[in-house]
Amino acid sequence: MSTSLRSDAPVVSPTVALGVAVLAVSTSAILVDLSGAPSLVKAFYRVAFTLALVAPLAVARHPRAFGRLSTRDLLGATLAGTALAVHFGTWFESLRWTSVAASVTLVQAQPVFVALGAFLVLDERFSRRMAAGIAVALAGMVVMSAGEFLSGAAVAGARPLYGDALALVGAVTAAVYVLAGRSLRQRVPLLPYVTVVYAVCAVVLLGLVVGAGHPLGGYPREEWLLFAAMALGPGLFGHTVLNWALGHVESSVVSVSLLGEPVGSTLLAVVVLAEFPTAATVGGGAVVLAGIYLTASDRRATTDAATTEQATTE
Repeated sequence: MSTSLRSDAPVVSPTVALGVAVLAVSTSAILVDLSGAPSLVKAFYRVAFTLALVAPLAVARHPRAFGRLSTRDLLGATLAGTALAVHFGTWFESLRWTSVAASVTLVQAQPVFVALGAFLVLDERFSRRMAAGIAVALAGMVVMSAGEFLSGAAVAGARPLYGDALALVGAVTAAVYVLAGRSLRQRVPLLPYVTVVYAVCAVVLLGLVVGAGHPLGGYPREEWLLFAAMALGPGLFGHTVLNWALGHVESSVVSVSLLGEPVGSTLLAVVVLAEFPTAATVGGGAVVLAGIYLTASDRRATTDAATTEQATTE
């Protein structure tokens, strides 16, 4: 999606839309935490319900886009969808073992790993600002995780280091999703793109659910409402609105706005879950966010692509 500003004035203020979107995505971790279903089941229904929402729109608005997909496009979509499935599965599971504040902050470090991947795999240039941002973010991650382990304070779950590691895997696989889908996203409109990728993601997650022996049905009504809320809130009103905002404001504005998600999720966790982050989590998280800001605010092509694709995840 182009990140250039449109000449026509939008009906809704992009600033207001960004505020609504950040609030919506901030509920994602809370909804996941409230659900008692297995993590893979939550991830599957989150993606499946979102797919059910976007697929009809994609077919109606871009009926010919699917027939134009080449074998290379389908392979790229398969890799992106598989990476996205691992992202959802590992991040959702991380919320069982570590605090919302730590999990959301670490998984939000996606731009750091996108920049590293683009440098190592795609041989893209590395600015000093990006290098500094990555170093700061990594230092913050060490402070956060070590502090949680040493403090012994009550955090969500009994194994914070394990949960933090899962959240980092979620961030890395989200970066793989971004890099795998970058060229495809430049050729395919947004709705057909996410439809194909979400379809692959749903199939992979379904296979993991069945392979793990988790039941697909038999959950109480409250669980189905939470599954639907994950798709409607963070999915539709969160990342869909963020994608709309990318057509009206600079990508760097959206990227920096996404740093509000860990803050919003942490505050909601305090109110809804009575989960108070440790001093190490708050301090280390602030350092991580500063590093992400330095990395994501670099105006190179890597950041623009990462911001565009980041608005379709979680």
